[in-house]
Amino acid sequence: MSKYVFITGGVVSSLGKGITAGSIGTLLKKRGLKVSILKIDPYLNVDAGTMNPFQHGEVFVTDDGAETDLDLGHYERFIDETLSERNSITTGKIYSSVIKKERRGDYLGGTVQVIPHITNDIQERIIRAGEGLDVLIVEIGGTVGDIEGQPFLEAIRQMAVRAGRENVVYCHVTLIPYLEAAKELKTKPTQHSVQELRRIGILPNILVCRTSHAMDDGMKHKIALFCDVPPEAVIEVRDEPTIYNVPASLHRQGVDDLILQNLGMSGVSGPDLSDWHTVSDRYMNSPEEVKIALVGKYVQHKDAYLSVVEALHHAGIAHSVRVNIVSVESEDLETGDPAEILKFADGVLIPGGFGDRGVEGMILAAKYARENNVPLFGICLGMQMMVVEFARNVCKLHEAHSKEMNPATIHPVIHLMEEQEGIHDKGGTMRLGAYPCDLAEGTNSAKVYGELHISERHRHRYEFNNAYRERLENAGLKVAGVCTERNLVEIVELPGHIWYVGGQFHGEYKSRPARPHPLFDGFIEAAARYMRDRAKEA
Repeated sequence: MSKYVFITGGVVSSLGKGITAGSIGTLLKKRGLKVSILKIDPYLNVDAGTMNPFQHGEVFVTDDGAETDLDLGHYERFIDETLSERNSITTGKIYSSVIKKERRGDYLGGTVQVIPHITNDIQERIIRAGEGLDVLIVEIGGTVGDIEGQPFLEAIRQMAVRAGRENVVYCHVTLIPYLEAAKELKTKPTQHSVQELRRIGILPNILVCRTSHAMDDGMKHKIALFCDVPPEAVIEVRDEPTIYNVPASLHRQGVDDLILQNLGMSGVSGPDLSDWHTVSDRYMNSPEEVKIALVGKYVQHKDAYLSVVEALHHAGIAHSVRVNIVSVESEDLETGDPAEILKFADGVLIPGGFGDRGVEGMILAAKYARENNVPLFGICLGMQMMVVEFARNVCKLHEAHSKEMNPATIHPVIHLMEEQEGIHDKGGTMRLGAYPCDLAEGTNSAKVYGELHISERHRHRYEFNNAYRERLENAGLKVAGVCTERNLVEIVELPGHIWYVGGQFHGEYKSRPARPHPLFDGFIEAAARYMRDRAKEA
């Protein structure tokens, strides 16, 4: 039977419940347990697919095409497991399911209520997500007291009865604020947060306290006394130079031991965190630095390109270089001098996005990198704008440009195919989830992957137009990867360039701290070479 660790949050949002969940998952998996993580988001959206990146950050996509909260990206990176649609629950998904059942008559004419119908549906999904596992970690989004989250808190309260109290651990992440005027930490917000949990009927076993200042033993004992937990279950988590330090920090304070003791699994061997120590050490202490210009449409939101940022750091760790990511608003390149704005860069990365705003700036960034032999990596829309730039400035295909077209396409070398309708059950014309790709021998892509048959995740609507493939290739652009089952171009390269690779897919979703994605790995390796060559010339 599966056991469960439920993670809740109090006082304020963005305390790091996702990192806490991922770190606990890392520790338990490193101890030889079969672990997965489930995210529960109380918002009414069915999924994260339609959410504005300025408000919600990036959308993370799973192999099966689920558009989910960015925390699933943290989970995959921390526990190194491929997650799916069943690892994400939203209020919209729950209510849609219950209403469909009611319309079918599944409730036999009974009154449909939050308790038991909504809470039962939540619990069934939790149980399904935990099938075949030793431990399922469940993060409840939002904070205790949010009206949207009440059905989920009631559902996990009932899980202690349904699964047995010995099979459930409640971990509460809370804030210990520091008042500058008083020069002291305050425990009262945590006390009130725990009181609210207990009012609901949830008695936390572990308190993870986020704080900017060290907590002494007296403060920990005070929290333990008022919140009815053992002093050793009051865990201090301060800001770290990298999130990859958090598993080791929690382990030093015995969080994994506490969880296993509460679950009756104390005989499990200790974790081997040597690879995590290597990751954090290289992240903080690498002697060289490469500067990467991230030329995007949503750079004002720190989480809009979260997986891209993490994948760049993973590649930097692999090559023992620090990656200094400098955000460049693509619209700024349309009004400024791209050569002046980008001259600092050892590499240029153009990420994905939707809509026409800022795409001319992306094209200018691609042109600068191509003409100056600066390492260039395009992802999704970034790859498409690389193709447009090459078609416009090398192939001179201006005659094919139509102002009546959607400006996001700029050029019919990137288009929306009629047969894309219904390509996936969700998203209409969107291509979502994992698709196979065959690589051309002798290309940079084949070299860094080390194989010719790969699978990558997609989230896009427009495609490379095969009608222009021959003209583009004759002009020097190399098609390095193709989804043969649909005859869709997936990767383009420019032979002779230090690194000019564009991928239609989002490789960042599959990057891991100790195992960077091959294309990010190749890009950072090229950027490091470029940086060293520039240093020699200076």
